[in-house]
Amino acid sequence: MSGSWLVLVANSGDGTISSFRLIDGRLQRVAVNSGVPGCSTFVVDARRNLLYASVKGDDPGITTLALDHSSGRLTARSHVSLPDGAMNYLSLTRNGSALLGACYGGGYGITCAVHDGEVSDPIARVEYPNLHSVRASADGRFAYFVSLGADLVAQYSIDPWLNLRPLTPATVAAPSGSGPRHLVLNAAQDALYVLTEFSGEVLRYRRDSYFGSLTPSGRTTAHDPSKGLGHSEFGADPRANHFIWGADLHFSDPEHLWCSERTESTLGAVGVGADGSLTAPSGFTVTETQPRGFAVSPDGRYLVCAGELSTHVSLYRVRGGELELLDRAETGAKANWVWFLAA
Repeated sequence: MSGSWLVLVANSGDGTISSFRLIDGRLQRVAVNSGVPGCSTFVVDARRNLLYASVKGDDPGITTLALDHSSGRLTARSHVSLPDGAMNYLSLTRNGSALLGACYGGGYGITCAVHDGEVSDPIARVEYPNLHSVRASADGRFAYFVSLGADLVAQYSIDPWLNLRPLTPATVAAPSGSGPRHLVLNAAQDALYVLTEFSGEVLRYRRDSYFGSLTPSGRTTAHDPSKGLGHSEFGADPRANHFIWGADLHFSDPEHLWCSERTESTLGAVGVGADGSLTAPSGFTVTETQPRGFAVSPDGRYLVCAGELSTHVSLYRVRGGELELLDRAETGAKANWVWFLAA
């Protein structure tokens, strides 16, 4: 059906994942799935209808769940324990046969093999302060880990056995005190973009698609300058101090890279030129309170945003660099991660 999507939302406060049907600009909640305590990130293998969720609680680790498209129900299949701390970010690569993870509290990143939904114990491990996200290149040859605590992006090749081999240099710097957080690669795979938590900027890195190496190449502001937000710092309370609190970023099309900021609860679209250069957003949309996570539909037409201090999600139609609110729907407590799937 044209314009029909399945949208999944993690509610870490409730330990649930909500399933919604998005049809003709409206959200209908069809299921609320429990059994994912503290889940703040997950990744979906759409070809196999499998979801890999990071869970906390008494047995932190990664739980594999089978997805039934018709009902939106999730059924637990297996679990791998991670006693050093649950993942804050998960990413699949190599057609779903490998899983990458980044753990903020434990300061470590991992690779795991995946076979028939079973996630192996970690094969490779790297350590940097407050790792916040990781993604692989589209060809599965390289991995990029973002360290908020050390202001850097660590770059590795991934060998056939999922070992991580540091590139030369092994790390690429982010601006001191910027707090790099989440990253995304463009469709051409010749650039990597990072949103910073403390300075509220998008950083651009040129990427050598053959050797995998990154080179810093510009940045722009991604928060609303009219709000008078101060530069944040590690350990500070952003809301109490009215500091910048950048969170998530996603492309809607090659020219627009959407970013969220939690203190003022805004979404804004950074402009991306044909040469990869960046332009600050021309406007901002106030959204759900404290928007840690959001997602854009694969066709770029819709955006769903969750707020950690809201029990609702907002659905928008994307019109270039602007958003049109279409619907709001109840989801759960501390909603913080969103995923689109073809219905």
